[in-house]
Amino acid sequence: MPLVHTPLLQYSGSMRAVIHPHQFTGTYRIPASKSHTIRRLLFATLAQGVSVLEYPLDSLDARSCVAICRAFGAHIEEVRESAEEARRSGNPNAPAPDGSRLARWIVTGVGKDPSGQPNLKTPEDVLNVGNSGTTLYLALAVAGLHGGISIFTGDHQIRRRSAQNLLVALEGLGVRAESSRNNGCAPIIIQGPWKGGRVSIACPTSQYLSALLIAAPLAAPGTITELEVPLLNEQPYVEMTLAYLDAQGVHYEAAPDRSFFRIWGGASYKPMGGIVPGDFSSAAFPACAAAISGGTVTLLGLDPTDTQGDKALFEYLALMGCQVSWNQQVDGWSLTIAAPKELRGQTLDLNATPDALPVMAATACFAKGTTKLINVPNARIKETDRIAVMAQELGKLGAHITEQVDGLVIEGGQPLRGTEVQGHDDHRVVMALAVAGLACQGATTVDSAEAAAVTYPGFLELLGADMIE
Repeated sequence: MPLVHTPLLQYSGSMRAVIHPHQFTGTYRIPASKSHTIRRLLFATLAQGVSVLEYPLDSLDARSCVAICRAFGAHIEEVRESAEEARRSGNPNAPAPDGSRLARWIVTGVGKDPSGQPNLKTPEDVLNVGNSGTTLYLALAVAGLHGGISIFTGDHQIRRRSAQNLLVALEGLGVRAESSRNNGCAPIIIQGPWKGGRVSIACPTSQYLSALLIAAPLAAPGTITELEVPLLNEQPYVEMTLAYLDAQGVHYEAAPDRSFFRIWGGASYKPMGGIVPGDFSSAAFPACAAAISGGTVTLLGLDPTDTQGDKALFEYLALMGCQVSWNQQVDGWSLTIAAPKELRGQTLDLNATPDALPVMAATACFAKGTTKLINVPNARIKETDRIAVMAQELGKLGAHITEQVDGLVIEGGQPLRGTEVQGHDDHRVVMALAVAGLACQGATTVDSAEAAAVTYPGFLELLGADMIE
């Protein structure tokens, strides 16, 4: 099977993707992880010295984070490869119109000033995170490390996503943290310095906790930050953050169940390098596309030992009857997913993998029997209320789907009919509905298709969609 690279198209206005039913098969290199890319950008920004991020994710969310890091004083150089160089290297990023691809970001960090405080620059303008919730939450805590004022905003979805629990925790740690509309949402004003102390923070999204864990070690020497965590969803993403702290030699204590942390200030971050791992969240879409269309895909660029929680999606597909196999090769791992003769419904706990809900809901529509996606209330506080949105849009296709408080119940195996559906400007909803279109009767049209570029530029073209302005 040939290795497929996908084009990065430049769209203006609202795009529609038209998907005609067909079998999806092939070999695809998965783009880099958004979660890893954004964390590495922030650690590199805070470090003393030069970090080289090889083959980071080149997406709208990642570029939003780059803009924030530059505003804080990091120097970030972009190195691109020609089409021929990218072909030889296996560069997973989608090409620009001139055929070049992002190969690396070279980040010169701000380090610390003579007093031991992070040498962050006070931003000259309002910081716009676009659609990137990860960038917003993590950068809010980073901004609390210095005395200048930082003002954050974002697109219409970001301005509806509350950071209230994080803001209250930051206030308890001595940071000025104010929502200008008093609703926990952007625009948000942040001003340090970080004084430490003990706070309790419920984390319906793990990003609140990751934000505090990244920033707390850089507080002034002698500062101690203690975090009580009565609620923690999406724990694997916290484990990812802790792996970065461990690599940096940070001094902290953590309860085995992650309900309590004690972090000592005075740390300094070192530069980092290496290839950014592939994204299991993005890999879910070509994998599920094969599963529902009767195809077989081989995915490159993933590592089964990675800390990403969304690698559990391949366990879900195996439970539903897919053949899933890892193979170690000289140049890395490959993962092959082959569709069964018949997908089987299952009960799946998605608390640790809420980003999988849209595409697993789409997949479940084509599985025989009942699928229950449970314990995932955190899916309601993403770019959209993904539980409500997926029930609504899959219902338009004819799915027998019931919305629960914390998930979905899908009676699968019924023929679905292609029609016009809304993507709600949510990248994962857009891609999940496009995947469903592969096995519908007739064409499926998904609006706001340009949103897919938030995390997976080129995916809809890879799927064979016709793009219409």
